[in-house]
Amino acid sequence: MIDIIPAIDIMDGKCVRLTQGDYTKQKVYNEDPVVIAKKAEDSGCKYLHLVDLDGALSGTMKNSQVLKAITDNTSLIVDYSGGIRTQADIELVFDLGAEMICIGSMAYKRPDIVYEWGRFFGYDKLIISADVREGYILTNAWQSQTALKMNEFLESFIRKGFNRFCCTDVSRDGMLFGVDINLYKQIKTLFPDIDLIASGGVTSIADIIALQDAGCTGVVVGKAIYEGKISLEQLKTLTQDAAN
Repeated sequence: MIDIIPAIDIMDGKCVRLTQGDYTKQKVYNEDPVVIAKKAEDSGCKYLHLVDLDGALSGTMKNSQVLKAITDNTSLIVDYSGGIRTQADIELVFDLGAEMICIGSMAYKRPDIVYEWGRFFGYDKLIISADVREGYILTNAWQSQTALKMNEFLESFIRKGFNRFCCTDVSRDGMLFGVDINLYKQIKTLFPDIDLIASGGVTSIADIIALQDAGCTGVVVGKAIYEGKISLEQLKTLTQDAAN
């Protein structure tokens, strides 16, 4: 069964969701991030995708205290992203209880450094984030579109030994329009052996099943949970079915 990975995006210590990565189109959810994480754990989820949006925009981690609070109060396997620029940043995130790091802009800007991180920390500890619009990689919290094609980006890291990737279809993120299944089918056709996590546009349980059928090993679910499109009870049923 595909791993269901709830997402918590943080700005100023609060849970928010952006629309297509646009910081001017944000919705703030007043529930405490730790409470949301506990609910996800109670639903049977084992993983959590925690994004420091302030850090992603500024290039410096800003919400590491939220990570500490979540790892102190749940047993979720947390991957953390946003503002990670140095080996010391990674060591701090691991010290605060995260199990994995999700690397975005640095993977594009300084792949040589990320290659070294993979060798030092272990390739299984790093998720390479391919944030995509119209087939091209985005950086700087999705504010900048590059000239690098997604497939070339993925291949460059696969050749270095990386195997875990999170691909976000930014055009669908936060839109609740459903997922672009063909995007993930294309990736799995080209790179059948990678661990592929899908993100962006997940609206229903049917989307999750379709992504599983497309070969994805994980799916990040964010706004659909906050807006009640997918209930925690539905997730609980899905995770229980998978365990049986």
